Amino acid sequence: MDRFNFLQELIAGQQFQFLDELRVESVLLTLGVALFCGICIFLVYRFFHRSVLYSENFNLLIVMVCIITAFIIITIGTNIVLTLGMVGALSIVRFRAAVKDPLDVGFLFWGVAAGLTAGARLYLVALVGTTFLAVIYIGFHYLRFDKRAFLLIVRYHKDAEKNVLSKLAQMRYKLKNRTTSEKHREMTVEVKVHHNATAFVEALENTEDVNSVVLVEYTGDYS
Repeated sequence: MDRFNFLQELIAGQQFQFLDELRVESVLLTLGVALFCGICIFLVYRFFHRSVLYSENFNLLIVMVCIITAFIIITIGTNIVLTLGMVGALSIVRFRAAVKDPLDVGFLFWGVAAGLTAGARLYLVALVGTTFLAVIYIGFHYLRFDKRAFLLIVRYHKDAEKNVLSKLAQMRYKLKNRTTSEKHREMTVEVKVHHNATAFVEALENTEDVNSVVLVEYTGDYS
């Protein structure tokens, strides 16, 4: 019984201590740091994303995740009992949207980490961690290998099969898809492009009975 009373007094004392520290200025500072970290992540994703298509909605989601996580941590910090209820409530949350690019998952975790550290009032950790990750990501962006993977989609008449294959034989490629009809063919292959050297596209385009040639950067997503 004495231990139970001691635990109650400890929880109550910590709760009042947190409530004394929880002031408008402190909350605004915490949310401001979370917002600043979110904007930094927003700018990094906006100008250095590697996906085929840039998603403005996903980028805004990262900023929202930073701020939402921060004020959840603020709320949890004011009451130890509330922490247990919050953990139970958050455990039933399920995300149905599929994240196709693994890097997008990394950006989401980055936003959550920034919000957690800012909400815990570890402002220096939040700012330094966000800056460090931004520098690392931008550095790897500029240190990308010279060769990049592209999808080459060639549509041609069946009579041009031999000429198309002879052109493709001059480069290393990996077959991804092939569609045939009575008179027409379509091939999708993965090729490596060195220093944006795309002269082979014009060579294929000028081949007799070739209808169209499309070159798209390949990020691992293909359906």
